[in-house]
Amino acid sequence: MALWQIALIVLVIVWALQALGTFMQMRHYHDVMGAISRRWSDGYLGAGNARSTFGKGVILVLVVAPDGCVRRLLVMEGRSVMAKFKSLDAFEGSPLDELRSGAALGEKAAGREKALAAAIAQIDRARAARQKANAEAPQAAPA
Repeated sequence: MALWQIALIVLVIVWALQALGTFMQMRHYHDVMGAISRRWSDGYLGAGNARSTFGKGVILVLVVAPDGCVRRLLVMEGRSVMAKFKSLDAFEGSPLDELRSGAALGEKAAGREKALAAAIAQIDRARAARQKANAEAPQAAPA
C-alpha cells in the first residue's frame, strides 16, 4: 500500500475519533443542562463561553435563584473534547453581585471571567424580560 493511502486512512480514523468525542461532549452538555432545568425551574440559567486560540476553552453554566443567590456554578475547561463540567461549590449560596467583578474566580482566569460575564449578561436579560412580562400582565380585578 502506498504511503499516501496509509496517511489517508490514518486521517479518516483520527477524524472519526474526533467526531465521536464531540458527540459525547455534546451529549454530556445536554444531560447537564437537562438536569439543571429539571431541578430548578423557578430561577435563571446563564451559559457563557470563552474560546482561546492556543489556551483552554471555557464553558460556564450559572444557575441563580429568583432572589439573586447563586445556586450552582459549573465550569468546563480544557483543550480537548474529553473535558467535563466541574462544580465550583465555593460560590454556591453567595449573591450574584459578588461574581459580577469576576475577581472572585482568581488570578489567571481570563477565560472564566469572559464566560462568567456572558452568563451574567444572559441572566440579566432573562430577569428583565420576566419583570417586563409581569409588569405588562393584566392585573386581576378585585372581587
